[in-house]
Amino acid sequence: MNSEPLVSIIIPSLNSEKTITRCLESIQTQTYKNIETILVDKGSKDATADIARSMGAMVYVITADERCPQMNFGAKKANGMFVYIVGSDFVLEPGLVAEAVEVSLRDGCDAVVVHNDSDPTISFWSKVRNLERNCYYDDDLNISARFIRRDVFLGLGGYDEKLVACEDYEIHNRLVKNGNKIGRITAREVHIGEPRTLGEIARKHYYYGGTMGEFMERGGERRFLQLMPIRPAYIRHWKDFVTQPVLTIGFVVYQITRYGTAIMGVARKKITGH
Repeated sequence: MNSEPLVSIIIPSLNSEKTITRCLESIQTQTYKNIETILVDKGSKDATADIARSMGAMVYVITADERCPQMNFGAKKANGMFVYIVGSDFVLEPGLVAEAVEVSLRDGCDAVVVHNDSDPTISFWSKVRNLERNCYYDDDLNISARFIRRDVFLGLGGYDEKLVACEDYEIHNRLVKNGNKIGRITAREVHIGEPRTLGEIARKHYYYGGTMGEFMERGGERRFLQLMPIRPAYIRHWKDFVTQPVLTIGFVVYQITRYGTAIMGVARKKITGH
């Protein structure tokens, strides 16, 4: 009998065949072995589900508009003491789960923040995004705990299924408001599904902009600070921007693009209602 607590890794997916193998391989090579992997797919047209089954994951296919119902469904099916939400385009450092369990048990944490990097080898824009993400490794505002005690997660009601974007901020804000103890670890995730073009960034944030009203209504007291274009984390890490001027120029373009297109998405929703 395994004395280590079971960790349930929940992966929401849609047409993820390009990244799911690397994601699952990074789970299989964890130094912590008492893990169950649950993939919740919402109707992929590619081989995502077949790949996941062949690699030992439990696979469920459900009907869902967005990812929050997928993650909540997976948590309800989970058997672990902890649930860990992992995107299908993320890979995990080998000691990540072990460190998260250790911190949770040692410090009595209800949830743990796992910092994520952008894979800088994918494109110029992934380098820009990695510059930004590196500002958050010591931040307490623009972060989200995704490694959570299952009983705490279910007690909170899981992710807010009315949200499309910023659902990770929203559940973290509820953890903070409820007084749950939140820890953090040094091991990281790496996002391999990075955008290759500015057009990809624009389309994503135009879509998210149209859904942002729900987060502004439901996101909690910290929501305005979390969406500011100029954030305290950037100011704390000003040296990173000064020493990387080309990426800093790219970051300015990136910010103008994502906030500009998000505002256009908000305007579209106001005018058309959808």
